Formats: sequence, C-alpha cells, structure tokens
Amino acid sequence: MNIPFNNPPHTGKEEQYVLSAIHGHRLAGDGNYTQRCHGWFERQLPAQRVLMTPSCTSALEMAAILADIQAGDEVIMPSFTFVSTANAFVLRGARIVFVDVCPDTMNIDASKIEAAVTDKTRAIVPVHYAGVGCNMEAILSVAERYGLVVIEDAAQGILSSYKGQSLGSIGHLGTLSFHETKNISSGGEGGLLIVNDSRFIERAEIIREKGTNRSQFIRGEVDKYSWVDVGGSHLASDLQAAYLWAQLEEAEEITQYRLAVWQRYYDGLLALTNSGKLRLPRVPSSCQHNGHIFYLKAHSLSERETLRQYLATQGIQATFHYPPLHSSLAGQRYGYFSGYDLYTTSGSECLLRLPLWYGITFEEVDRVIEQVELFYR
Repeated sequence: MNIPFNNPPHTGKEEQYVLSAIHGHRLAGDGNYTQRCHGWFERQLPAQRVLMTPSCTSALEMAAILADIQAGDEVIMPSFTFVSTANAFVLRGARIVFVDVCPDTMNIDASKIEAAVTDKTRAIVPVHYAGVGCNMEAILSVAERYGLVVIEDAAQGILSSYKGQSLGSIGHLGTLSFHETKNISSGGEGGLLIVNDSRFIERAEIIREKGTNRSQFIRGEVDKYSWVDVGGSHLASDLQAAYLWAQLEEAEEITQYRLAVWQRYYDGLLALTNSGKLRLPRVPSSCQHNGHIFYLKAHSLSERETLRQYLATQGIQATFHYPPLHSSLAGQRYGYFSGYDLYTTSGSECLLRLPLWYGITFEEVDRVIEQVELFYR
C-alpha cells in the first residue's frame, strides 16, 4: 500500500457544520461560524483581534498594508520560505532583504538581522518553519531599537509556542494558514490575520472589507458605511469557518497525534543520526512545536534525490521543500541577500520531508523508518 506525503485532516463533523451553515442562510464572511472561530483564537492565542481570511497569503497582504509598506521600503525575511511571504510586500513596492537561516531549525538567524537593517527597513518577517518558533526575543529587540514592525509568518505554527507565547501572538501582527497541508484546515484554503497591536485593529477591519467601514456599520457605530481606505476582498466565507470549527473542536487531539508521530520518526531515525548517516531537526528548549513537519537532512542534493526516488519505488511519497527565494528570477529582481548564504541553499538542497498527517498509522511510520534504514544500510 502506498503512503502519501499528506492527507488533509478530517474529524467527521465537517459535513454537519457546513450543512448547518448552508441552511442558516448566511454563506458570506463573518457569520455564526466565523464568530465562533474568532472567539476561539482570541482566547487561545490570546490576541486583541483576529480576522479570518481566504488564505494566509491574503492575511500577509493585509499585514503589508497595515505596516504601511511603500515603494522603496525594505523588508527583512528568510529566503527559505514560501513565495507568499515575499509577494505580499513586493506588491506594495518593497525590496526584500533575505537573511540566512540557522542550520538546525531552518528559521531566520536572528543574529544576522541587525546587519541587514538600513534606513529603508520598515519590517521584519520571521517565518516559524515546521511550527518551531524563531528567536523572537532577539528579533523584537532589533525591531524595538530601529522602530520596525514585526509580522510573524506563523503559517505552520498553530498551537506552537515560543517561551510560552503562541506563535503569531508575539509580533505586532501575525498570520496562520489553514491550507489542506496544515495541521488544521478550513476546507482546503484559509488563513487568519492576528492583530496584537491595538493601533492596527480598526484599519485591519476596513482593509478586510474592501476599504469600507462596513464592520462599524454592522455594530451600529456609524449610520451608513462607505469607502474610507484602500482594501480588498479578504473575508473567508462562513462555509470555510464551519469546516474550520469542526477541526478547532479537535485541535488539541490532532496536535497530540501529530506530535506522537513526529516523536516516533525521531526516535526511530536517531541511530542513523548518531552514526553520521543523516541529520534530524532540533527543537530549541524555548519552543513547543506542533508536529507539523518531520524532515531529515541528507549530506548532499544528489543523496537526497536518490533517497527520495528510492522511497518512491517503495510506494512512499517524501518531498523536498522551498527552493531559496533569492535564487529565483523574481527573488533576484525584487530582493537581495544580506551577508553570506551559509545554510539557506545547502539546507534546502539536503532537506527531505517524510509523510505525516492526522491518521497516519504507526505501522506506516515504521515502514518509512525501515525503508530509510535500508537505504542507508
């Protein structure tokens, strides 16, 4: 039997809640299920305000507007990330400044950020890879010294934390993803904007509602609504929220299951690490992760590809991850790398993600481990 890399999470109540939303005659955004989801996140994170969006990309684009990114501004982020992280700011005219990552976590190296700051820098965008928190203490310290906005790309970080604080709730703004590859999904696509700084709350609602003050009108704060600012269509439908609500009810169970799978991989492959055959990820003691990704690192690109192809012949779908953005055509056009690329490219070329989802069996995990061992034997 083949083992796919991912299966979207499913709890069994999604159909019931989606049908309930349909029969409730409110399919657009900010309906009953959206309000339930908002309440859950505002309590769980906690956050001053959260807003569901159609995708994490959409939430990042809102964050770029809220940070008042203008043409010619610079935004610091890792090159090892999904294109949406950069695109959101390039759309505002920003130039992206890429900084190297730490080899053990693939997160932005906080010690390299200050050297990348110029008089054009406006924001820092840490990306919490695999749900493992960046060194937010150091990042916030740099941001405070230079008056920069910190926007956490916590797409992979639901129910993860750094020094006891939920990822996405530490910077001025944060974002989460509910794509079908994430721990929790809202039916394939979906995202969340997290507002931790009160000065952004009112404008976030306006930007999300096409640049109108419709949210204030609905609450009875104004007698009519009109166009007052730039904005876009950034509301998730209540159908997405209904699907998400079914998963939020089981979020803790899903997380614990994934953590158990992650630990089984780690324990099963540790001997290969100790013998120098491969490298495994490290979770700093300051972080509580969520079992989002389990990856190993081979010693070279060719070794990784040979391992990936071998696993495919055994019916196991393993996959690499992001090619570095600074090496892409658009990355070269819209940004530059600050300092030296010591670990970004080499880490990307050696990294291989193993199958992990809510519902994968320990027998399937053990089969993957066995085949990796056979390959290195």
